[in-house]
Amino acid sequence: MSVAGPTTAERGERQQKPSGPPPARRLRRRRLRTIVILAVAVVLLGAGGAWVLYGSAWLRVGHVSVSGADVLTPGEVRDAADVPVGAPMISVDINAIEARLRRKLPRIDTVDVVRSWPHGIGLKVTERTPVLLLRKGGNFVEVDDEGVRFATVSEAPKAVPALELSVSRTGPGAAGFRRFGTDRLVREAVRVAGALPAAVAQETRTVQVRSYDNISLQLADGRTVGWGSSENGRAKARTLTALMKAAPGARHFDVSVPTAPASSGS
Repeated sequence: MSVAGPTTAERGERQQKPSGPPPARRLRRRRLRTIVILAVAVVLLGAGGAWVLYGSAWLRVGHVSVSGADVLTPGEVRDAADVPVGAPMISVDINAIEARLRRKLPRIDTVDVVRSWPHGIGLKVTERTPVLLLRKGGNFVEVDDEGVRFATVSEAPKAVPALELSVSRTGPGAAGFRRFGTDRLVREAVRVAGALPAAVAQETRTVQVRSYDNISLQLADGRTVGWGSSENGRAKARTLTALMKAAPGARHFDVSVPTAPASSGS
């Protein structure tokens, strides 16, 4: 008895039947392998990047440069900044350096600390400029255009007027002093100095404050100017310029009321 073999149709079905997992499963496996490979690559790159930034000697602070210093020396700025030379560039605390500079060197108005890759830290400073000087014993306290008293020097800078606070703390002027205080009066004097015409500012040697609304100027040639308060500074400046041209021989000018100026003396 013979057993019949597979028919032609059966052999065709066997040939068409796929071997191994279905295509969808193979695709998922390939995707999974790709994801694993990418994840491993990211981890390795991250570890390598972290090592370059923090562990290697390639990106470490090697030098500190200073720009913008005028009265201050670069050495003073570097010492106050206390930048950790040799530390990884990425770990340098920029904000802490800026805070140290402002705290230790009040002469600095603004500071910008920048990373100069691969090895440098740059300190860009802007110093305060004195507009008035307060006498303190044999020294001078520099006052900037915001009324900030930022430095004491033994020698007065050239072309910077002296500030005299001749305010009475007793008697008729006491109430005004208690109301405004020294700091406010200093700021009022600064506002007056900032409003002066350029030609007058160059000749001003003293700004005298007797009260909030009684501020006067003493010029290099002995002439005086009654300015009043710091209000209406631009109008007073224009009036003073015109008044000096109209009365070149006068010794005293009063622009405390700019709509009603006066001059006297000869």
